[in-house]
Amino acid sequence: MTQASDRLLELVNVGKHFGGVVALADVSLHIKQGEIYGLIGPNGAGKTTLFNVVTGLYQLDSGAFDFAGKRYTQCKPHLLAQAGIARTFQNIRLFANMSALENIMVGRHLRTHTGIWGALTRHAAARAEERDTVQRARELLDYVGIDRAHQTLAKHLSYGEQRRLEIARALATEPKLLALDEPAAGMNATETVALKALLQKIRASGITVLLIEHDVKLIMGLCDRVAVLDYGKKIAEGVPEEVRRDKAVIAAYLGGEVTETPRPQAGEGLG
Repeated sequence: MTQASDRLLELVNVGKHFGGVVALADVSLHIKQGEIYGLIGPNGAGKTTLFNVVTGLYQLDSGAFDFAGKRYTQCKPHLLAQAGIARTFQNIRLFANMSALENIMVGRHLRTHTGIWGALTRHAAARAEERDTVQRARELLDYVGIDRAHQTLAKHLSYGEQRRLEIARALATEPKLLALDEPAAGMNATETVALKALLQKIRASGITVLLIEHDVKLIMGLCDRVAVLDYGKKIAEGVPEEVRRDKAVIAAYLGGEVTETPRPQAGEGLG
C-alpha cells in the first residue's frame, strides 16, 4: 500500500465548474514521488482543467490538493512554480522572437536572486549570477538535444524542437513535478520515440512527471500509473494494463476493446 510520505501530489475531492458546466467533480488521486503518471480521457473530460487547477491558472471551487507536504486551496501560478510545479501547454507558448537560449533563461530567472538594482548596476554578484544562468540554459539545451540551436529564434525552430525547448524552459525552474500537456501532439513516430527517451531521462534524474497525452501507445508504454477522466469524474486509476482493460474506460473511449492503436470516435482522441 502506498504511504502518504510517498505522495508528492494528492488531490482531495477537487471540484471546478464554469457556470452550470461541471468540469471536475470530486476528483481524488495521488502521484508518487519519482513516477511518470498519465492522465487520459476523451476530449472535454477535464484533463486540462485539472492541470490548470494544479498550476494555479484556475482556482478551485471545492476540495484541495497537497503538494510536497503543503495544502493548497487557492494559489497563484508563480507561487506554485516556486513551490516546484512546472508545466508546458498543449499549444506551444514560447517567446517567438527570443532565441532558444533566452527562452530558457526566462524560466531560470525564477531561481535567481538579483533584483532590479543588481540588473541596473551589474555588480559582481549580478554578473556571476547571469553567467550561471547562461551556463545552466546551455546545459538544458544540450540535455533536451537542441544545443546547436541556442542562438536560433524560437519561431525558426522545427515543431519538435519547439516542444523540446518548452520542456527545457520548464526544467529551468528546477521543478519537483513536471506537468506536460500533450507533448507528443503533432510529432512523427521518430520524434515520439525520442520524446519517450527524454521523459525517461527526466524521471531518472528524480523529477516526477504528470502527463496528458492522446497517444495511448505512448502512455501505456511509458507511465507507471494512469488515471482516466470522463465528464469531469475519475472513472479508473491503476497500472496501464489494469486501466486498458477497465470496462468503464472501454465504454468511455470506444464502446469496444481498448487497443494500442485506438479507433477514435468523431471529434475525439484517446487522451
